[in-house]
Amino acid sequence: MRLLEKNDRVALLVIDMVKDYFDPDHRLPVTDPAAKIIEPINRLAGAVRLSGGQVVFATDSFQLDDFIFKGKMQPHAIAGTRGAEIIDELDRRPEDIWLPKPRFSAFFGTDLAERLKKTGITVCAVAGIATHFCVLTSALDALCNDFKTIIVEDCTTAYPEVIHTNTLANYRRNPLQPLLEVASSGELIMALNGNSESQKTDE
Repeated sequence: MRLLEKNDRVALLVIDMVKDYFDPDHRLPVTDPAAKIIEPINRLAGAVRLSGGQVVFATDSFQLDDFIFKGKMQPHAIAGTRGAEIIDELDRRPEDIWLPKPRFSAFFGTDLAERLKKTGITVCAVAGIATHFCVLTSALDALCNDFKTIIVEDCTTAYPEVIHTNTLANYRRNPLQPLLEVASSGELIMALNGNSESQKTDE
């Protein structure tokens, strides 16, 4: 499996790692498994920056009267509140993009596709929570916007873990490969390093 072509430029989309989902006073089932993906996300973000790519923190930013709260889901990650902010444990740099989003996908109701294309991004690597909801919708929308897409398996999670595992299993072999892949952060970092070395040789 070859994840990246020589001239690919990667954006890492970190989805919904916000304080409401990590608040010890309002713990969610996904909180504990999500804490385990912080370190690999930070490591991958560093590699993406070094490669000349872009790190994007795309976070839920809802309104109290949003349509999605008319079902069983309770209001959370309300725009302008502390709960909708990125968790402090993530390594966020000034050059990164913070993109509040009104729905599940990082592309829905935002200008993300245009911003990434203007900077020459060709690949979106998707991380964060939860695998079967906002990560998956963001990954599929990246593909629909003509970006090659990688779901980073050890940088995303869900609860229970079987949902994470089964969701990824659905996409490990798919008719869109190599446009849509599932890979580990280690595999992607190796590919990024390989591209960097190749570009240095060309220079």
